[in-house]
Amino acid sequence: MLESLASALQMVFTFEAMLCLVAGTFLGVVVGALPGLGSILGITLCLPFTFGMSNAAAISLLLGVYAGSVYGGCISAVLVNTPGTPASAATTFDGFPMAQKGFAEKALGWATLGSVFGGMFSCVVLVMCAPQLASIAMLFGPPETLCLIFMGMTCICTVAMGDIFKGVLSGMIGLFFASVGQDVMTGDERFTFGFFPLASGFDLVAVLVGVFALSEVFDRIDVVIRQQITNIIKCNGLKMPSLSELDKSRWLLLLKSSAIGSFIGILPGTGTSAAVFLSYGEAQRSSPRRENFGKGEPDGIIAPEAANNAVTGGALVPSLALGLPGDAVTAVMLATLIIHGITPGVRLMQDSPDIVYSMFLSLSLANLLIIPFGWLCAKGFSYMLKLPESILLPIITLLCLLGTFGVRNSMVDLWTCVIMGAFGLFMRYFKMPPAPLVIGLVLGPLFELSLRQTYLLKQGEMSRTLTEHPIALFLFIVAVLMLVFPMLRRLWKRINVNISHA
Repeated sequence: MLESLASALQMVFTFEAMLCLVAGTFLGVVVGALPGLGSILGITLCLPFTFGMSNAAAISLLLGVYAGSVYGGCISAVLVNTPGTPASAATTFDGFPMAQKGFAEKALGWATLGSVFGGMFSCVVLVMCAPQLASIAMLFGPPETLCLIFMGMTCICTVAMGDIFKGVLSGMIGLFFASVGQDVMTGDERFTFGFFPLASGFDLVAVLVGVFALSEVFDRIDVVIRQQITNIIKCNGLKMPSLSELDKSRWLLLLKSSAIGSFIGILPGTGTSAAVFLSYGEAQRSSPRRENFGKGEPDGIIAPEAANNAVTGGALVPSLALGLPGDAVTAVMLATLIIHGITPGVRLMQDSPDIVYSMFLSLSLANLLIIPFGWLCAKGFSYMLKLPESILLPIITLLCLLGTFGVRNSMVDLWTCVIMGAFGLFMRYFKMPPAPLVIGLVLGPLFELSLRQTYLLKQGEMSRTLTEHPIALFLFIVAVLMLVFPMLRRLWKRINVNISHA
């Protein structure tokens, strides 16, 4: 092990590899901060440049883009209420309200702390537990995945902002949007009304940008027309939280969210979106400051940010140990390794341990570089936000539309973004929380696919899912407890109030 680690150090700490790591991380943060671009676009753009590089330099470049882009989404999520990447969708719930209160630097500081901690946690998981955790991931079939996603969807009730009916209605709308397009099993078109471009469904980025960003722009335009004063987000970089603010509950939240993100990342095909919503929902359930969620609570920022960056290391576990991509990004990473003559799989740890350790070191350094580059990008965004609203709002709209169009080069996505912006404004006026809609949209396809697969696997006898799969039974019980516990807690409070009045 020591020889492999020494060899990895020699591979990573060369001028070429370090230059690629720095450039990749900075590019990743910028790409992540621009709404609609994301990790896949950043890595794909860099892929052709890796052909003439050494293995260490190519790996460093792509891992830097990967880690930086997942973090970068929080910058626009906090400052302009639109997630730069879907991985930062949950960060808008508390990040933007905190920025509106005048604490944008602190919100970005909490997000940076969560991202760095989660990323470093997943690196440790990657290097120490890859073979063992990959074998656990292989135990997850459709029944186990079904119960895991069901557990994640319980977040709809916890992020309903006090109005369960509106929250569930918003979540059902999200589930309906997720069902538009081709059937996940048969390929038949659903709810397309004969309009072929809808066969691929609604693009997630278009919906996110529309519901969060464009609705905010439309709302501000309405306020400006009515000549009311708006709160301009002021930001001068980022400010890391002090040690006194990191009490025991927040340390535990960081550890728990990082563990959730790492575990979700290990499951092939699950992705960051499921991890951040599951982590956010669990944070809201267990935080001693749960009543402040949605109003600018730091716990609501560090939980999803720790989870989404923890996915980066976790997703590499099945990729390296089994040759199975954890998500679309690691699929590109696998292609790069194969191009460079490295064959991922069960023999990689035995045949090329120095490659695995070099990836661990590169990902660790990329997560540390997030701090200075996050400060620089936040500073750059702060200058943009100081512009007059008559200039700022068109710029934000243009960036949103360009980012949305750039994902699939589709005019349908542009119209989807605009229509969703109007729908998001409608939701604002009627005080419908947008978070459940996003949860339904993100988790809906995964839930439907695992449900249909389980139904076929069990030949319609769904009760066998729990009786024959102990992991699925455990996850289902946890999900039910997550739903019941908040109601029991409110009932207990009412009983205590009645007793005190009596």
